[in-house]
Amino acid sequence: MFTGLIQEVGTIVSVVQNTEGKEFIIKAPSLIKEIQIDDSVATNGCCLTATQINGDTFKVQAVHMTLQKTSVGTLKSGDKVNLELSLRPNDRLGGHFVQGHVNAMGQIKQIKTTGENWEIEVSIPAELRKYMISEGSITLDGISLTIAKLTLNSLTVAIIPHTLEKTTLGTKKVGDHLNLEVDMIAKYIENFLRFDGNSKKEEWAKNFFDVKYED
Repeated sequence: MFTGLIQEVGTIVSVVQNTEGKEFIIKAPSLIKEIQIDDSVATNGCCLTATQINGDTFKVQAVHMTLQKTSVGTLKSGDKVNLELSLRPNDRLGGHFVQGHVNAMGQIKQIKTTGENWEIEVSIPAELRKYMISEGSITLDGISLTIAKLTLNSLTVAIIPHTLEKTTLGTKKVGDHLNLEVDMIAKYIENFLRFDGNSKKEEWAKNFFDVKYED
């Protein structure tokens, strides 16, 4: 479990393809002292397990499903990644509950600047739109953000200079892909409505949640 508050921007040192998928060695000078083997590390919002520690680097394995479903599969040596260690029971919950389970990828449609602030519009898959509300939480590349604007096929977030400086968002451009994770509470509510044993509620939920959105 994570909160979506990025603790360090790490650097991909190497990428090695293997039978299971790809192994990544990631440099994280600040966080490395807190990382142990078997720890979960959110990497651009994707929960990966540290399998080896060496100096100021750690190794993770991404399986084929992760490579296909997230932008992790496109990472190469030299790329920067957002890193966050898993939440401890006594930590402040500064963002929102983030699982590190990427739902899909979105694509940056537009970037606007207002002074030093950015507004980033990101396309969203139709099947995820039902989990989002204006002023609700969304995770983009592991970063907990608030949805400022919402349409049927895109969301917009407002980014302050501190976030641009402390994450990889400041390097992004139109056309880039971002990992999306919706608020898990919305998914649990949907699941409850579908499978609470009440056939009428199940039918209502099915009709409600299976709405197809169009422009």
